[in-house]
Amino acid sequence: MPPTSSSSASRPPPSGTASWGSPSRPRPPWRSSASEPLPPAPRPPYNRRMSTVVVVGAGQAGLAVSHELGQRGIEHTVLERSRIGQAWRDRWDSFTLVTPHWSLGLPGSPYEGSDPEGFVPRDDVVGYLEGYAASQAAPVREGVEVTRLARTEGRRLRLDTTEGPLEAAAAVVCTGSFRRQHRPEVLAGIPEDRVTRSADYRSPDELPDGPVLVVGGGQSGCQIAEELRLAGTDVTLACGRAPWIPRRLDGVDTVTWLARTSFYDLPLSALPAPAARLLSNPLVSGARGGHDLNWRTLSALGVQLAGHVAAVDDGVVAFADDLADSVAFGDARWADLREVLAAQLPARGYPVPELPVPAPFAAEPVPPIPLGELGAVVLASGFRPDYSWIEAPACDALGFPLTDDGESTEVPGLYFCGVHFMRTRASAVLFGVGRDAAVVAGRVAQGLAEAARL
Repeated sequence: MPPTSSSSASRPPPSGTASWGSPSRPRPPWRSSASEPLPPAPRPPYNRRMSTVVVVGAGQAGLAVSHELGQRGIEHTVLERSRIGQAWRDRWDSFTLVTPHWSLGLPGSPYEGSDPEGFVPRDDVVGYLEGYAASQAAPVREGVEVTRLARTEGRRLRLDTTEGPLEAAAAVVCTGSFRRQHRPEVLAGIPEDRVTRSADYRSPDELPDGPVLVVGGGQSGCQIAEELRLAGTDVTLACGRAPWIPRRLDGVDTVTWLARTSFYDLPLSALPAPAARLLSNPLVSGARGGHDLNWRTLSALGVQLAGHVAAVDDGVVAFADDLADSVAFGDARWADLREVLAAQLPARGYPVPELPVPAPFAAEPVPPIPLGELGAVVLASGFRPDYSWIEAPACDALGFPLTDDGESTEVPGLYFCGVHFMRTRASAVLFGVGRDAAVVAGRVAQGLAEAARL
């Protein structure tokens, strides 16, 4: 990391004042006590044809990069195809962040509230990002979509947008790693009009009456399955492999314990294989005050657990007999984390909490289900990167950008931020993206300086 930076990854703060960030800055409208919304922040003039740096995307990564570029005095524009924090707006109605309040800590705006281990609903995440953008006077242009990015004959980049072409000396892509919903080929036998994608799911009331099959056992699939079951729906969950963690250990959130170790500092180079970047984040829930969410809790709730979808033939969904393997995989990952906590916490001056061992789990085979017996199929089988609008070989075989500290190794002047495991496990999360933003902004500054000398 560069020696001069205003950002750092948030770490669990002590309980304290009920303010957010510096008292000299306007309070973001996140659970604000202010009676009126913030006035619009002043924005610099927008040159529709030329910009020094263009930041694509106004989620947490784009806003963090904007802050860091501003700290370095670098003129830039942030283009957002829809609205600030749109990826969070697109979550289902009851969505709640699975990491605690303290994780909402972008550069220059650390959490300083009195409930660091509470949980934030969807609309309040959006409110935090909107307030952050306003307090930083981020030069965001909403409703401007970048449809194509390519190198010019010179050393600049051309961006085609819905408001016309734009040239820039550099571009930082902050559109997120996972933009294209993955639909396994085995599901081709399910008619599209029977499928509700997790990106389109909003609430149980919007699904047709009848039992629901949820395909995919990651965070979204498990949270949706739980919500449907609590609403009285009969649910079958086709499970894949996913890690899980308890919500709390000795009364302290497990994410907080893990943040006290090297867990979130794991570099990309330490992954066993490139495809490990596609593994689900650990299963846990922030809903209703935060609670455990895993195969055992779902089974106890009455969700029918099945192996992954093995085939869809003649309108019948068949399941693989691998549920026990998926449960064992998740249990093994929790065993790995128990070892990390037990080894690292004492060395860092923390006590070791009680680390529970999961109870045995009996996996029962699930018979095939005719599609005609289902009211809906919810597809929650994950997302994949989609940078197809970049007209250059900038990504690897899985679709992730090829970078060195966020700087493209393939396209001069192109940078990325907010990519899952771009530098570490924390690269894309709210409390870690600021560190990457500082590094990327430093690389941008260096690149601009080098170009000016040519």
